[in-house]
Amino acid sequence: MELIFFPMFCGMFLLQILGVAFMVWMVIDCAMNEPSEGNDKVVWILVIIFVPLIGGIIYYFVRRPERIEKYGR
Repeated sequence: MELIFFPMFCGMFLLQILGVAFMVWMVIDCAMNEPSEGNDKVVWILVIIFVPLIGGIIYYFVRRPERIEKYGR
């Protein structure tokens, strides 16, 4: 019985670590590269922090490509 739960626990722990690393990466990317026009940077950082995984994914697929196309970084 214990042999079943240990790999499952390790897998869940690894997924949580990857999720936190992704969130930290998105916050750093937003803070360093997002232009300071209006409140966009602050709003995106708050979205990433308060809606951790979903906010980071939305930022990565919606705002980040738009920013790279518009500002080149």
